[in-house]
Amino acid sequence: MSTAGKAIKCKAAVLWGVKQPFSIEEVEVAPPKAGEVRIKILATGICRTDDHPVSGAMTTKFPVIVGHEAAGIVESIGEGVTTVKPGDKVIPLFLPQCGKCSSCINPNGNLCVKADVTGKGVLSDGTTRFTCKGKPVYHFMNTSTFSEYTVVEESSVAKIDAAAPPEKVCLIGCGFSTGYGAAVKTAQVTPGSTCAVFGLGGVGLSVIMGCKAAGASRIIGIDLNKDKFDKAKSVGATECINPKDYTKPINEVLSEMTNNSVGYTFEVVGRLETMIDALASCHMSYGTSVVVGAPPSSKMLTYDPMLLFTGRTWKGCVFGGWKSKDDIPKLVSDFISKKFDLDQLITHVLPFNKVKEGFELLYKGESIRTVLLM
Repeated sequence: MSTAGKAIKCKAAVLWGVKQPFSIEEVEVAPPKAGEVRIKILATGICRTDDHPVSGAMTTKFPVIVGHEAAGIVESIGEGVTTVKPGDKVIPLFLPQCGKCSSCINPNGNLCVKADVTGKGVLSDGTTRFTCKGKPVYHFMNTSTFSEYTVVEESSVAKIDAAAPPEKVCLIGCGFSTGYGAAVKTAQVTPGSTCAVFGLGGVGLSVIMGCKAAGASRIIGIDLNKDKFDKAKSVGATECINPKDYTKPINEVLSEMTNNSVGYTFEVVGRLETMIDALASCHMSYGTSVVVGAPPSSKMLTYDPMLLFTGRTWKGCVFGGWKSKDDIPKLVSDFISKKFDLDQLITHVLPFNKVKEGFELLYKGESIRTVLLM
């Protein structure tokens, strides 16, 4: 392309500090260096994690361009890049897959050492590719998709089927894959089992879709907001309950409802108390509980070790357990072959310049996923 090797000026939603509003700015995106890829973003989803830098719940350097759930087209590549080429349709990966670290090499691991979990905000050479008003602007989770163009490392991009609609498969970049994988890959839900899902946002609904795909016979959705129950049932929940409707602890309620047969529970809220509730709610001897919701940083959890001593399994789950570069293209192919329906998760589609409106829908609990089109 004619822009290869040159800086590109484009629009991006810049966050200048904690609790500051998103500001649509003109930014300059430098060309990719060796081992890097510059992507033209076509569609990006608004995920709750994108709000963490706004609220201060996640360590971030400012100014920053957030966004991590997207689909786009490769505009240009740096020296040595071999897995994608200009014109390829791709999904940026907030969870990289370098293929060389111990997590990538082990068949059961997926938390690559290149993942930016500490908020470094720079690429491997220690610098950023964004500038705005003469100042460097930091990267977010290896991706920074709230920009018309972004630069990522080759380990943070996966080539997908050219026929994939970006405004739908962008959800495979985070929310859908995280929830669906928690059920089918991390928990490995078995046919005929009973599952309980705590939290019925976009990721929680994706967990339900995964439990259903795995053949669970009973899927109980749990949320404090009853307005979410119809949607949960439409994607596969067999029933939904609100803990506020009971005087007993939720684990006792579930035990009585199911004749003590909950095999799998999923915490998709990110609250410490709910994590313990979910653990206590799966069967004391053979149950598995999966932590899917991102826990608040710098918080410690206190629980009764007897909950584990009796035989329960407590598991963590990052990005559904998927190996990103390997598995994302397969999930996109599964979507194209109609193995699951992403339309059920997309409630709003807005132009990119209405990013603030998209977050307002999130805060009000009126959206499951808002997709921004560039």
